Amino acid sequence: MVKKLLVVLILVAGFYGSKSQPLFMEDYPDSISTKRLRSVAITEIGTYTVGLYFLGGIWYKDKERVPFHYYDDSKGYLQMDKFGHAFAAYHESYAAYYALRWAGMNKRKALILGGPIGLIFQTPIEIFDGMYKGWGFSWPDMIANAFGSALFMLQEGLFDRQVVFMKYSYSPSPYPKYHEALGRTHLERFFLDYNGHTYWFSINIKSLTGSSNIPAWLNISFGYSANGMIKEFENPSWYKGKPFPSLERYRQYVFSLDLDMTQIHTRKKWVRQMLSFVNLVKIPFPALEFNRVDKFRGHFLYF
Repeated sequence: MVKKLLVVLILVAGFYGSKSQPLFMEDYPDSISTKRLRSVAITEIGTYTVGLYFLGGIWYKDKERVPFHYYDDSKGYLQMDKFGHAFAAYHESYAAYYALRWAGMNKRKALILGGPIGLIFQTPIEIFDGMYKGWGFSWPDMIANAFGSALFMLQEGLFDRQVVFMKYSYSPSPYPKYHEALGRTHLERFFLDYNGHTYWFSINIKSLTGSSNIPAWLNISFGYSANGMIKEFENPSWYKGKPFPSLERYRQYVFSLDLDMTQIHTRKKWVRQMLSFVNLVKIPFPALEFNRVDKFRGHFLYF
């Protein structure tokens, strides 16, 4: 999974660098701007090329090629990686759509061309997996990719905005001390330790209720995380010749508040671009968690 997360970061960072998410309608030209459209195309094609080169030219370079095959990982990591796939596809579609709108493309065409980008750009990752030993083409991953792009497209098509926005947060977990499979360095643990990941559905309260008394930047947020995971499907019984500790694997459901950073209006374009990047991340707030081990558990700040 680390390769997928690396490619995801490359693609999402590149897409958000292509002038996505303007905050004011006057940022949209009345007609296609050839200069802007060329800028978007170069950025996105270049980013995609870098991602594919990483897969084909670096990651799989010394891996054994095998006949195309499938892999059922639907129960792996308590579905945490599926939320990661949906998150990536959602934001790739989001950024591609708004980049095309910034280039002057009308809503319908931008939604048709930019909306499916998340699914389209994630698909080669699965195809590569299907051709190499140790991996396999995953239909559950493809379903998660499709869900992410569809979540964006349906909202944009129905509401002209994102009422439910996918976000991410990470806090180091205590589990890497038990097994090096979760990473030896902090950077490796950021990618490998799913116990520290939380994926959020952040809902804009004003868009949901239509109330003019609620600040446009205030959201409620529902998060999904999991705990106690060392390996994909089950934890090891032995490690380095010794019995491995018994760790409970369980899901966590979290409720919290959040901020929609794109609703902080400013005329400075570079500030708006920075706020778009920041809005990928759930803002720390007090939270209420439910899981089958602790039942209800409060957090002064959850990130």
